[in-house]
Amino acid sequence: MKRVLAAAVIVGAMLGLAACTSDADKASENIATAAEAFEVQRSIVGINGITGETIFFAEGRCSFEYPSGGRVDVTCKYGPSEYRKHTFILGDQDSVVVTQEKPIDVSEYHTRIVLKPQNVIPEFDIMVGEDE
Repeated sequence: MKRVLAAAVIVGAMLGLAACTSDADKASENIATAAEAFEVQRSIVGINGITGETIFFAEGRCSFEYPSGGRVDVTCKYGPSEYRKHTFILGDQDSVVVTQEKPIDVSEYHTRIVLKPQNVIPEFDIMVGEDE
């Protein structure tokens, strides 16, 4: 019984330590959240690893994803409600560099949560009248 209790305490302590994050981890998470809300000015550059030439460049309030299959999806905000998605296909020797252009104010002490009600409440159309 004492061994089981000791094992439970050790496992609990390990899980508790794993849940702790550093200030840098929290700040990095908050920057990522701000970037996904299009609050971070970025430069995203694709570089050919053999020639060193730039193969694509995106700059602005952009979010990026690197799904499988050697492609990069970049979504940029162009205006108050104008967004464009760009997809870049990479070869075996290509790489992508993402740079944050300016510092932003994020807290390493607080988790940041962005709720967008328009994404939670579905759109629907109301038709009033008789069907013909």
